[in-house]
Amino acid sequence: QVQLVESGGGSVQAGGSLRLSCAASGRTLSAYAMGWFRQAPGKEREFVAAISWNGVSTDYTDSVKGRFVVSRDFVKNAVYLQMNSLKPEDTAVYYCGASSQWVPNPKTNNYWGQGTQVTVSS
Repeated sequence: QVQLVESGGGSVQAGGSLRLSCAASGRTLSAYAMGWFRQAPGKEREFVAAISWNGVSTDYTDSVKGRFVVSRDFVKNAVYLQMNSLKPEDTAVYYCGASSQWVPNPKTNNYWGQGTQVTVSS
């Protein structure tokens, strides 16, 4: 069993930055691809970014390419999402997920965190 806890969300103005963290306990994350997802009010949960189990490969949804960077720390058993040049449309609850599949998928993730709110004002 893996427990995931996100942190680092908050409120920022457009153009600002936030760094989300996803800390794991219970088991090592090294066997899983890790994904970041977000869900805005009234919308389905969508894929944002992912990093492979060995940290070699990454993937991003088109709307965040060049602005967001996903990384992982095997020693700290954690995953991060650096978000730069934030836009109001990035406002959502952000979730991390652990997956045995590549690319992680909202419908097939093995484990989920509880989410952290990101609000970007114009």
